[in-house]
Amino acid sequence: MNVHARSRNATNRSSEPPFLERDSFLPRTASVAAIAAAEAVDVDRQARFPQAAIDAARAQKLLGAQIPQAFGGDGASIFDVTDMCYTLGRACSSTAMIFAMHQTKVACLVRHGTGSDWHEALMRRVAAEQLLLASSTTEGQNGGNVRSSSAAIEPTATGISLVRNATVISYGAQADGVVTIARRANDAAASDQVLVAFTKDNYTLERSLEWETLGMRGTCSAGFELKANGLAEQVFPEAYDKIHAQTMTPVAHLCWASAWAGIAAAAVERAQLFIRKAARGAGGQMPPGAAHFTAAKMSLAKLRAMITASLDTYAAHEHDERALSSLDFQSQINLLKVEASELAVTTVMSAMRACGLSGYRNDGDFSVGRHLRDALSAPLMINNDRILTNIATASLMSSVPASLRD
Repeated sequence: MNVHARSRNATNRSSEPPFLERDSFLPRTASVAAIAAAEAVDVDRQARFPQAAIDAARAQKLLGAQIPQAFGGDGASIFDVTDMCYTLGRACSSTAMIFAMHQTKVACLVRHGTGSDWHEALMRRVAAEQLLLASSTTEGQNGGNVRSSSAAIEPTATGISLVRNATVISYGAQADGVVTIARRANDAAASDQVLVAFTKDNYTLERSLEWETLGMRGTCSAGFELKANGLAEQVFPEAYDKIHAQTMTPVAHLCWASAWAGIAAAAVERAQLFIRKAARGAGGQMPPGAAHFTAAKMSLAKLRAMITASLDTYAAHEHDERALSSLDFQSQINLLKVEASELAVTTVMSAMRACGLSGYRNDGDFSVGRHLRDALSAPLMINNDRILTNIATASLMSSVPASLRD
């Protein structure tokens, strides 16, 4: 058990009922991962939703794991959730990414919905019914610029309405609810945004774009026109800029990075098996790809270290609004996304080169093609160039460290 698990268990064990024992997360996630792995190839080939894996996550009550115990969940920490993303990433990329996106929405609900009767009721439903929440942040021509919205919340006689041209809603057709951003009102600036949650009985989806992609095919991230009606209480009480800085960005990047690391780990494991087999067949002599395996193993270690360092930083300041909104933290967490996404691709590519043609093939035990195609999505999810451009101006305002520990 790692140090984080030990400290969490020591803190929580005395107050937790037995059925919420945190040590159960590992076997529960492993059970889901086994089912996800069994259907991963078919999910990719058919570009279909990983229904069996998500059903298994429901059965293991992992979709509501982050919900506080007071509302029926397990009170899972960011360490627990990212471990789950990593484990699922080793089994099925699409399952892991769906899980990561769902957990990001749940994190927003937990942190910024507590105290709101409507959102607390939704938390209870997520825990009891294991609702799957989709995310709608990409809109029209804005691409991945989530800090600018076109669609606005409209007041109605009974509450609110929203019509949104969502060019991507991952697993939108399969979700039980959607959490989306929008302008606060028709006369609000594009950056004056709110976060609002709708359950499936609140909205309709009309498909506008299909999802025929190189990788991450099972996320079923089609485009839709979202038409929603609900109560004014469904709008989160806090402004989106605060939610974005404190929860949406850090949790998304930590969960995504953990899923990508899981994909990379699966590729490295296949490369290791290939090199071992080749060495045995050559009487112990290392095959030409051994150097690439070493590179893959080293880059995976770097990737994991990068993620765990950012996890520690986030956990240390999780309830410090000022620290989370600081320039240093926002730069670090955004750069985590950039570096982790690039390093995941590098790691999988090294694993493929270690396996040679056996890794390039799609029909063998050492195939790494699916892992590479899935990993290639990582730098494009909120494009790294956009993130680096946004960070550049802010970075000019911060000093260059004078020592290693500054």
